[in-house]
Amino acid sequence: MNLLHILLMTPPQGQGAGGGGMASSLIFLVLIFVVFYFFFIRPQVKRQKDQKKFREGLAKGQKIITIGGIHGRIVEMQETTCTIEVEGGVKLRIEKSAVAADSQDQLTGEPAK
Repeated sequence: MNLLHILLMTPPQGQGAGGGGMASSLIFLVLIFVVFYFFFIRPQVKRQKDQKKFREGLAKGQKIITIGGIHGRIVEMQETTCTIEVEGGVKLRIEKSAVAADSQDQLTGEPAK
């Protein structure tokens, strides 16, 4: 049976209008919610917390990679922005939210902390 048929299932002939079909549909919907929570919502929230913790721990002199793929070294930190120095001595001011990873983690193959 497909999902739509299960959700719209009517009770078999001979049972009342509120028979076992309604209870099984409710249990099925609760199970779907539990699966979504553990496989989609919870891991996403954990990734967001880890990323926020990483960005709060940024420090001057740290080598980073931005979400745009720019590699640089932090030379100055502000409240919501940081200034990075890229190759050739060029300085760029970027938002902290644009920092994707520590470049040392990328070189060693370890996940960003």
